[in-house]
Amino acid sequence: MLAGTLRQVLGEAKVSTSPSVLEAHGRDEGYPEVRPPLAVVFAETVADVQAVLEVARREGVPVIPFGAGTSLEGALVPQGPAISLDLSRMNQILEVRPEDFVAVVEPGVTRKRLNERLRREGLFFPVDPGADASLGGMAATNASGTTTVRYGGMRANVLALQVVLANGEVLELGRAVRKTSSGYDLKDLFIGSEGTLGVITRLTLKLHPLPEHVHTLRVFFPSVERTAEAAYAILASGLPVARLELVDDLALRAVNRYLDRNYPERPALFLEFHSATAAAMQEESRFALELVREAGALEVEAAMTAEERTAQWEARHQAYWALVNLFPQRKYLITDTAVPLSRMPELVGYARALMDEMRLEGNILGHVGDGNFHTLIAARDDAYARAEAFAERLVARALELGGTATGEHGVGLRKKKYMPLEHGNALAWMARLKTLFDPEGLLNPGKVV
Repeated sequence: MLAGTLRQVLGEAKVSTSPSVLEAHGRDEGYPEVRPPLAVVFAETVADVQAVLEVARREGVPVIPFGAGTSLEGALVPQGPAISLDLSRMNQILEVRPEDFVAVVEPGVTRKRLNERLRREGLFFPVDPGADASLGGMAATNASGTTTVRYGGMRANVLALQVVLANGEVLELGRAVRKTSSGYDLKDLFIGSEGTLGVITRLTLKLHPLPEHVHTLRVFFPSVERTAEAAYAILASGLPVARLELVDDLALRAVNRYLDRNYPERPALFLEFHSATAAAMQEESRFALELVREAGALEVEAAMTAEERTAQWEARHQAYWALVNLFPQRKYLITDTAVPLSRMPELVGYARALMDEMRLEGNILGHVGDGNFHTLIAARDDAYARAEAFAERLVARALELGGTATGEHGVGLRKKKYMPLEHGNALAWMARLKTLFDPEGLLNPGKVV
């Protein structure tokens, strides 16, 4: 019945009830449950989005915006009958203005495709969560990644949004300028809202020049604790590091097998500098080498060519799939936390000790340059409850240290239970904002608040 109504309004080609399509839209990459929606609509225009929301209001059926499906915390999983609003066909790069360092894109454009287009201009969009996510989805979860320590996450790199509200109204939020003091900042309210307040239909993005002088180091340490301490020493030094990634020994063992590499199977820091001049690059590299050797580095390797750097970051981005390959047929639980920089080594050490104490197999890796890291547990069926207990204890410790339950993955379903402890009375005001923008509770209900 619902699918028939949607087909009448939008046409046959934009609506699917194929079991495989429904299943793909009832899951994400990290949540264990799959709950297919009633129908999937492939929107191609803003008018399509408005039409879906009109049907949803009339039928009383929730709508879940869907990008590339790469989220991890259950934000895409329906809580009941729902329409999945797939925005992947809204994939046009509408405008590139190199003189203003600005690009305007539809939400289905992926970050890799945008950067391929920008290369001819000598520019790039820096937010790099690893997966080739859609830019609309990245804004919806306030994604960040390997370059956040230098360039910031999505909030720092989105200048303006077009958003469709549940009532069909179109809002233009923000301006294509680097700074403004005009009015309440509604644009940033929608970034990180996970589709619970409105549907993002256009983004205006801040661009950056491609760095001319890039130098990368791989530094190996005797323990993950020493690795984290070295990362903090580099940050405290004031060096202009562009990427600072921790990868533990298990992750590198998995990467070696998965990608046929020969990395030393010890905890490591992967560092990258985007330097202003060749002389600055040499001086920054020299200082970094001094710091890591003082911190107990066992081995240092430099990636001097573009090919070597690509291989290095491939290893970091493929670490998740490498671990899945190393432990097939397991259930995988990912927890991401972030703490003040000075407490990051402490929490990394706590995570490693807790994993051992609870007899769990998994790894630690992440963007330690901004105090954020991930633990990935590969649990057998009889150990999944133990993995969940590990995640709860780790998040609780992060909050005790002044941190957050999620640095970049978002809240979704899995992290909702931590919101009262983290936000206190502010959570009630978040719920009021949700009611203000979506009074009928049609947009991705049951998530965040």
